[in-house]
Amino acid sequence: MGKLPTALSLLIPPLRNQASPGPLIESMDGPTTPEEFVARISELGLATRREVARASKDLGVGERTLKDAVAVMQRHGLVTTLQSDKILKGDKTGYFYGDYKVLYLIGQGTFARVYRAQLGDEVFAVKVLRKRFRDEAKELEQFLREGRMGLKLRHPNIVSIIDVVPDVRTPFLVMEFVEGQTLRSLVKVRGKLPALLALQLMSDIASGLAHAQSLGISHRDLKLSNVLISSDGRCKLVDFGLAALADRKDPEQMADCPNARAIDYAALERGTGVRKDDPRSDVYFAGNMLYHMIAGVPALTETRDRLQRLGVNRFHEVRPLHELVPDVPGVANGVVQRAMEVNPDKRLQSAAALNAECKKAIEHLQRYGPEGKPKGDDEQGQTEEDELPTIEGEGYVVMLVESKAKLQNAIRERLKSRGYRVLVIQDPNRALNRFAEGEDRPADCVIFGASELGSLALEAYNKFASDEHTCEIPAILLVDRKQSKIIAEARRGGKRLMLGLPLKVRELRGALMKLLADVERREIGTY
Repeated sequence: MGKLPTALSLLIPPLRNQASPGPLIESMDGPTTPEEFVARISELGLATRREVARASKDLGVGERTLKDAVAVMQRHGLVTTLQSDKILKGDKTGYFYGDYKVLYLIGQGTFARVYRAQLGDEVFAVKVLRKRFRDEAKELEQFLREGRMGLKLRHPNIVSIIDVVPDVRTPFLVMEFVEGQTLRSLVKVRGKLPALLALQLMSDIASGLAHAQSLGISHRDLKLSNVLISSDGRCKLVDFGLAALADRKDPEQMADCPNARAIDYAALERGTGVRKDDPRSDVYFAGNMLYHMIAGVPALTETRDRLQRLGVNRFHEVRPLHELVPDVPGVANGVVQRAMEVNPDKRLQSAAALNAECKKAIEHLQRYGPEGKPKGDDEQGQTEEDELPTIEGEGYVVMLVESKAKLQNAIRERLKSRGYRVLVIQDPNRALNRFAEGEDRPADCVIFGASELGSLALEAYNKFASDEHTCEIPAILLVDRKQSKIIAEARRGGKRLMLGLPLKVRELRGALMKLLADVERREIGTY
């Protein structure tokens, strides 16, 4: 790299090679000037000197604030919100785990935090054991053992563990990254799910469980939040065996367990006189999830009293599903009842048996419908209500620039149902003004509708693609297929896509997922 201009030399320090969490000193004073903030980015190894120099040109040479520097570096994709916050706090560690660069937090539970991370051009999930468990040799070894166990599990309905890294200071697991949502999020948004859909989701879950049981592995922590639904609608199980971190040989110590579901497993097994790790326990709690999906509420009474959770009465006091959902199809109710039998000898004996029951019920509902009446050939299959749903838009804001009210409403409602927040603006110039330089980004993607706005939409779309402060923000142009001049003059490639009208919602969703794949989701409740 040649000699830098004087205006930039203050911003770019000598490059320091960092491929690990860094030195033992975990924090320092946070930066107070734009120059200090920009310097930290290359010092920490988050970007190269050349990348930082190129982005720094947008800061100019006039009066600049720390907020300006953060916004410019984020806009150029050199730092994420998580990384910026850590830099501002003065953190020196936690930007890398091994060679995996941490992008942002995607989940946290009792035992671990999960981050979206990057290695080269690939994206992974990195699960890091919480410090309070990391400092105890028994819990640390259990975490690593469960990770190594997970290396054996290769199945379409199980999230794959790719590597187990026993770092002395920060042990972590590397897992496949699943773009989607948890089953808990889906049920929270949708409430009660149609029985057919719930059974299809449960069939995926049972299939993954059956594979694990064939290898002698139990899950021990089955709950809605431990099921991910990928963007193509497939269920994937996570956290096999990690609840065992809390299991104790002394049952009296179970009351000290921080994991509620682990207490439930222990209570069921103690109350029914079976050994710990009985595979039928996973069947019971899979049935509990199926109940929750159909009823919209959990089967077991919720309590924070750990001693009450250890009581067996909770399992005998479950309200019959048909009382909560009077129109539940009999075949679906039957699967729930057989999976949730308190007597383990009367319960479905394996996950494979549960999957077989789900498949039979699915076939029955597809043939006869929830009313039990035969369907004609043209009626068989899934209705739109029963399609496997995803809420792939959760954490993203889309701006729609469109003047036709009917199209506005159609796009807004369809995208909202998939988790997106949608901002609607009729005037293209007003939309561009919302992205004024130096302001917080109001949307993660902009859809320009040209069918009625015509050249106004085209000009705004092309300007959005050429302006330095918006050229990296994804955009879509909706055109009537007869608008040949607009089609010919519209910018293509990169983060720009064009879709023809009449619009297929599935096509629009696919385009958004493609364009937003590398865009950081906003924290829920902040947008």
